[in-house]
This record gives sequence, structure tokens and C-alpha cells, in this order.
Amino acid sequence: MFIKNKKHKSEENKHSKFFKNENRVSLIRYWTSRYLFTLCIGLIAVAIISALWIRHNTLENRLNLMSVLAEGMADRIVAMNEEAQPPPNFFRERELKTELEIDPFTYIVDKNGNVISSNRPKGPIEQQLNQSILNNEDIIQRLTIYNQEFFAVKSPIEINDSVVGWVVMVDSKDKLTYVNQEYTQLAIMIISLALFGWAAIYVLSNRLAKPIKDVAEAAKLVAEGNYQIDIPNENKEKEVYELIHSFKEMTKKLERLESLRTELLAGVTHELKTPVTSISGLLQALKDEVVTGDEAKEFLNISLNETEKMKTMVEDLLAFNQFATNTVPVNNEIYNINEVVENALFSWQVAQKEEIEIKLHKLINPVEVTVDPIRFEQIMTNLLNNAKHALGNKGEIFVALMEDDTQIIIDVSDTGSGIPEAEQPFIFERFYRGEKKKYKIRGLGLGLALSKMIIQSLGGDLVLLKSSTKGTTFRITLSKNNS
Repeated sequence: MFIKNKKHKSEENKHSKFFKNENRVSLIRYWTSRYLFTLCIGLIAVAIISALWIRHNTLENRLNLMSVLAEGMADRIVAMNEEAQPPPNFFRERELKTELEIDPFTYIVDKNGNVISSNRPKGPIEQQLNQSILNNEDIIQRLTIYNQEFFAVKSPIEINDSVVGWVVMVDSKDKLTYVNQEYTQLAIMIISLALFGWAAIYVLSNRLAKPIKDVAEAAKLVAEGNYQIDIPNENKEKEVYELIHSFKEMTKKLERLESLRTELLAGVTHELKTPVTSISGLLQALKDEVVTGDEAKEFLNISLNETEKMKTMVEDLLAFNQFATNTVPVNNEIYNINEVVENALFSWQVAQKEEIEIKLHKLINPVEVTVDPIRFEQIMTNLLNNAKHALGNKGEIFVALMEDDTQIIIDVSDTGSGIPEAEQPFIFERFYRGEKKKYKIRGLGLGLALSKMIIQSLGGDLVLLKSSTKGTTFRITLSKNNS
């Protein structure tokens, strides 16, 4: 039953994963479709506005042409016949089809509106023109005839400064605004712009999608534990370049952390196994009475020392985990920084088997800071232990206090061999141990990482100021007490 449920759950997870991915589309398809949709909407709007503009201009141009033709016809009638009677063949001689493809209904009417002659027997006006059209001062007028919209253009026939009739041209709005070639050209232009725009959008989207796709594929490899990736980064776009560069740096750091994790497991196992093995061997020797007397006491002392070392390592692990999860309370109070540093140095010197001299440079004037002296002593102890290991059997340790307007500066220096330059960027990483310490000094590589955590919880910071073959200097900064 359990196996069936587990199988069913696995299939359900796959099914759920499938549905999570089925609505996902590729970046290039997603943005290309949306860019193309936006482009088409814009081009359609441009096409509609352009079509309306073409219709408007075509209407105005043809109405103006009709006005010119009507005026020209009126002048010809006056010139050819003083009584304003056109010859029978007038309309056959003067066809009004022009290059603008118009052929309006043309009427010659008397001053009362009676139709005297027209170019076609049937039209919107049969026997008489409405007098209101003749009386209206507008040359171009809009008419509604048989529920259809027309435009009328008139020109007076004047003889001896007296209007004896009118030339009237009438045509529907549909015919006056009809164009074919212009719409075809507009359609070709709009379609061409859409195609070129789509091509440009596709190329640009593909250029953007490719590096992101490369990063996504590389991320899958990293998730599977393969950190050996190679993504070309020749992009000119700042954001894409920074994305790939940051991903590469993250991959390198993950690879280093994975290596450190493996090394940590081996290191912790070794560091804890060594004292356990030593203690076990010593106690077994005592049990079997291999050693007696003063030698037995010496074996017991060695066992106690090994136990203390193992206890220290376990405490370091517990302390680090507590600070990492912010579960350790920090009791900050106001203290004179000179006294806090002096007490920390004294406590460390007392715990040393051999006498080690420390040169201390205190502040001339007392300055108060808000600090937890116990936690501060942990930091100083770790820095002084590191300095002692760096010195070996010769050299000096210096502690100098300085101040500026807002903070106290404490430099802890030694004249040892220094930290190799390649190791300096990693010294504050948890469980990191340099090559020199890895084989000579036992520990878990948590000292500096824990010290930095503690000082940051006190509102300050710890940095490596400088390190060379002439020595190393760590700097602690704490904010002054403003109250």
C-alpha cells in the first residue's frame, strides 16, 4: 500500500510539473508575439488615419476641380452664346472625365432653377433645382437626395452683370471620395512596414533571448552539480553582460563552496577523530598498565589537553551556528574602549604558556563605546591567536587604538610571514583554512568568520587591512557612543 501511494505521489508530482510548464512559452515567442501585436495595432491605426486623410484630401481636390470646371463652362457658355443657350453638341464636346476619375452630373439651369440642359438624361436632379441651393452664397453645398449624400458645385452665368442662369455639377460623396491606387499603395506600405518590423523585432528578441537561454541551460548543469560551464560573454548590452558575468562568478563561488564543503567534512572528521584516537590510545595504555607512575600522569595530562581541544572545536561549531541563526544575545553596555582592550589583552596573555609581549598604543583621551566586553574579548583572542601562529618563534604583536569623528579604530598587527595574496579574498569565509594552517594548526576555519559575525552584531566591522611577507594587520571599527 505504501509503495502504491508513493508511486501515485510521484506520478502526481510529474503531472503537476507538466502542468506548471505547459503554459510557459519561450522568451523569443512571448516578446515577438506581443511586439508584433503592438506593431500591428499601431499600423492599423496609422492605416485608418491615412485612409481618412486620403478620402478627405480627395474630396477637397475633386470639389475644387468641379468648381473650376463649372466656372470654365459658365465662361464658355457666355462666350459662345449671349443668350446663355449652349449648342446642342456642347456636352459631347466637353467630357468631364478627368485624370481624377470623376464624371459629375452637369446641369445648366435658368435663374429660377429650371433645368435647361444636362449631360445625362437621368440624374439626381430631373426638372428643377431647389431654389434654396441657388440662393445660398456657398459655392459648394452638401445635399441629401433619396437618402444619399451628394455635393453640389455651382457657378453663375452672367451677361452684362446680370445672372441669367447657373452651371451646377452634382455627384455623390461615395464617387467623389473613391480612390483605388492610393489605397493599394497604402496597403503595400503598411504590409511592408509590418513585415520589416516583425523581422527587426524577431532579430532583436532572438539577440536578447539567446544569452538568457544560455544562462538557463547553464543553471540546469549547475543544479546537477556540473560547474564546468563556458558561456561566451561578448554582449554589448550592459544588463546582459552583467547577468552572464554575475552568473559565472556565482558558479565559481558555488564550486569553491562545494569544494570547501567536501574539505570541511574531511577536515572536521579528521580534526575530531585525531583527539578521539589519541585519547582512546592513551586511556587504553593506562587501562592495560602499560605505563605507571609519573608517565601515567603525563598520559592523563595529554588526554585532558586533547579533550580540551576537542571541546573547543565543538564550542566553535555551536557558537558559529548560534550567531548564524541570530540566537545568541549580545549584552551591549557603555565602556571605556581603552579599558576593554586592555582587559582583553591581559586575559589572552594570562592564558598563554609562554610570555608574549604585546605593544599597546592607547587613546590619549578616554572614549566611550557601546560594546559587549565578553564578545569583544572573543574577537581579540582569535586575532591574537592568529598573530601568534603567524609569528612562530620570533616577531612582535602591536595593538593600536585610533579615532575619527564617528568611530574607534583598533589595528591588530604582527610581523609574521603574512597571508598569501591568493588566499586573502577567502579568509572570512566559513570553514576556510589556508594552506599553512591546514597542515600545521588544528582547527575548523571558523575563527575569522565567527569574529566578523560578532563584531557586526556589535554594530562594527572587521576587515583585513593589509598583509605581506612583512606582516599582517586586521582592523576593527566600532561606532562611538553619542549619548
